[in-house]
Amino acid sequence: MARQITHRTIAEFPAERVYTVMVDPEFLKARLERLGGPGAALLEHHVDDKGARYRLRHGVDADAVPPMVRSLVNGDLVIQRDETLVPDGPGRYSGTVAVAIPGTPASAQGGMRLADLGEGTSEFVVDAAVTVKVPLIGGKIESMVAGQIEGLLGTETAFTLEWLRQHS
Repeated sequence: MARQITHRTIAEFPAERVYTVMVDPEFLKARLERLGGPGAALLEHHVDDKGARYRLRHGVDADAVPPMVRSLVNGDLVIQRDETLVPDGPGRYSGTVAVAIPGTPASAQGGMRLADLGEGTSEFVVDAAVTVKVPLIGGKIESMVAGQIEGLLGTETAFTLEWLRQHS
């Protein structure tokens, strides 16, 4: 059974400004450089008036991987993340996120929402389901992976808000 996670952030910026930054390749590269780990890269990127889609690669040093998860991989952990974000009306965006950890039975899939709240603020929400297909201990690993994803989303959000403050 999958482990559900929800990450919610309120920003003191309108949704359009947050969207513009979130899909900017220079921002994504800077975020990956700071938070992406070994081998992090922006692998694909496309933005047009219909929205954005991009693929990121994160790396996690083997020493930082919890022992229970380490038994599933040899060496560093590589995480591939595909995201889309499209306009969904004035001040509203919706999208998808898919996370794969090649060579492991772990994945995550979900949706994203970004919307104006009024008075120049917006809310960004990620809802995802983490799945680890390992008999007997999959649920325990799902909880650990979900915790790691929640931590990463929190750190990425802090980076994004700081970027917005410094570049506005």
